[in-house]
Amino acid sequence: MDRISHLPEHLLLRVFSFLPTTKDAVAKMVLSKRWQYLWTLVPRLVYDDGNNSNITKESFSRFVDRSLLLHEAPVLEYVRFKLGEKSSDVDNIGVWARTVSRRHVRELVIEIDRYSCTDPAILPKSLYTVSGMLVKLKLDNVVLADDVSSPVSFPSLKELTLISIEYPGGDEHVKRFLSNCPLLENLYVDRCLEDNVTVFTVRVPSLKTLYMCDAPYKDGYGGERFVIDAPSLETLTIDDSAGGFCVFENEMPNLVTAHIDFYYRHPGNILSSITPVRVLYLRLSPLEDAYSSGCVFHRLVDFTLCRCERQWLNLLMCVLRDSPKLRTLKLVQVYF
Repeated sequence: MDRISHLPEHLLLRVFSFLPTTKDAVAKMVLSKRWQYLWTLVPRLVYDDGNNSNITKESFSRFVDRSLLLHEAPVLEYVRFKLGEKSSDVDNIGVWARTVSRRHVRELVIEIDRYSCTDPAILPKSLYTVSGMLVKLKLDNVVLADDVSSPVSFPSLKELTLISIEYPGGDEHVKRFLSNCPLLENLYVDRCLEDNVTVFTVRVPSLKTLYMCDAPYKDGYGGERFVIDAPSLETLTIDDSAGGFCVFENEMPNLVTAHIDFYYRHPGNILSSITPVRVLYLRLSPLEDAYSSGCVFHRLVDFTLCRCERQWLNLLMCVLRDSPKLRTLKLVQVYF
């Protein structure tokens, strides 16, 4: 204990940052007078209502309110809210998100347990405009407030994760949101049935990594699902078994790795758009007209093909013919 107490303050703050939650950090202040207010300077805040089985909804909310009020770190490196059954009333998340977004937060995570919290968690509009230093943002099971009169600006954002998000403004909401992330490099999207978006459009010139996972629509609707315009893309993953449609608007000359798991009603231009790829995992169904004439995988060295359709051999022979640098081939048996 004495050795730790004599450590410089910046090292003590580093140690406190490794504690699981902010509640754990606050609890340690009783161990030393010097530590009494040290937790208020820790640049990492983690609020998890499932971390303590004895906590109630009311006590958890009071703790978050009070700790945010007392916290004094000028810059927050990491803030996470993980709310579940102890926070069935999620109205406070908007206030909390607004509070931390004004504290120069660098990485913000908001996760709502969709099975425990029946009411939607609506994020405030202020989150769009006061997070100039935000570099990483992860949102899970929330509603993004939409107001066409309010600007959207994430000038420093490089990594964005959107899981089961509802966009009240629909397709245009998504376009406006992403178009105001000029430095975005990594985008992870896992859609839900009620997201209110028909065509998820990704037009981000700076994007290097993209993961897209679709959700089936009601009544078996299978129209356009993804429109992608990302000329700097290096890693692409598409997971869609709902029967959608994927459109690539521009070439992706820097593409290195592609993982395509796609059931489509229309062939689109999937294979012809990823010909620069070096490592390819391919699972397509159906395979009729999947391979466009003139496709040449001039850099492909590692190819994995799922034998999920009768025409898999025809597709394989076409790829082998048009892949002069291929070194590794793997065939796997899977089913849609």
